Amino acid sequence: MSLTGALNSAVSSLYAQSQALATVADNLANSGTTAYKANSTSFESLVASASSSGSSGGVSATTRANNTAQGLLVSSSSDTSLAIDGSGYFVVSSDIDGSDANYTRNGEFSVDSDGYLVNNGNYLLGWETDADGNVIGGTSETSLVAIDTDAIQSSVGATTEIDIQANLPADAEIGSTYETTLEVYDSLGSGSTVTATWEKTAENTWELSLADPVLSSTGVASGTTSSDPIEITFNSDGTLASTNPAAAELTISGWTTGAAASTISLSLGTTGKTDGLTQYASDSSTPSITGQTVTQNGIAYGNLTGIEISDNGSVIANFDNGEAQTIYKIPIATFANANGLTEMSNGVYARSTTSGSSVLQFAGAGGAGEINGGWLESSTTDTSNEFSSMLAAQQAYSASSQIMSTASDMFDTLINSVR
Repeated sequence: MSLTGALNSAVSSLYAQSQALATVADNLANSGTTAYKANSTSFESLVASASSSGSSGGVSATTRANNTAQGLLVSSSSDTSLAIDGSGYFVVSSDIDGSDANYTRNGEFSVDSDGYLVNNGNYLLGWETDADGNVIGGTSETSLVAIDTDAIQSSVGATTEIDIQANLPADAEIGSTYETTLEVYDSLGSGSTVTATWEKTAENTWELSLADPVLSSTGVASGTTSSDPIEITFNSDGTLASTNPAAAELTISGWTTGAAASTISLSLGTTGKTDGLTQYASDSSTPSITGQTVTQNGIAYGNLTGIEISDNGSVIANFDNGEAQTIYKIPIATFANANGLTEMSNGVYARSTTSGSSVLQFAGAGGAGEINGGWLESSTTDTSNEFSSMLAAQQAYSASSQIMSTASDMFDTLINSVR
């Protein structure tokens, strides 16, 4: 190797170590960046010419991506924060129509003023679902849409069934009466209260009468109850013996709200069992109905209170009426060579010929990772390793500088010898 070859090798080393230092600098700068993947530097020898006396060349440096490295998951205070535990990426787009799909593991999503889940100007994409949480419209990338939490409104449901559990006091006097209330909803979601009157008509025999409903909000009559009184008998052991009619119902018509007439099934328990109405002594000087639990399946219109995301990627809208709807399913994009993705700003990647096309999977299926709602993925930068790499680059750079200085001195000696 000649002095010129030594200079060439030293110059290539200076350039390569500069690249290595730049990679270290990027990694350290992003040690706190969500889902950042620390890169590494790979060195390769170069041979420009070779002879029996040696070779002339140097070294080249290549930045190597480590996109498949898993970062530590840390808890977030936001329910819309997302982290992937395993392989894959979220699909995002800078356009609301989802026309330019890109990929990221940075799950710091939040709901913007228009109701969309966004992160640094990128919209999170997902598949729309029906009321049962099943994907509609297909599971291809062309079926993805920007997730809009304002696009879904709460549903309403008329009460069609009421389950009543209560103990009627066996030691009550015949002809004494007790009143309780039942809550019902009409087909438009308006809530009304129905007063239930329980009268003991004979030993082990009671009669249930239901009054006209009144609006819960105003106390004004809201409809007409046309159901006849229900006769209830008990066995000598306090269990339910029978009801007359056997299929007890509450029928309401003429809703002042304009809703359709309601026919509500009253579940008072199973004969011979204690899963509904019972009749046991109260052992009190003032007997009363105890242990009453009333459940009904109607639901009023609700306002959105929050969004949560399950491990399978379901986006769930929660409403203040207790309703929870699955409105979207977030897919996970996987690649044959994820390290071949083209890195962009804000933790976003674009597919390339090296990475191959994306394959969309449900979270946790087909090799795709699981989604953790309320968590974020940390940077994979290891500061101790980066400082070690920085020192190594510094030492190699200094050594190459000395080679250039020495070669320069030798050139000067050579020039001076011929003067």
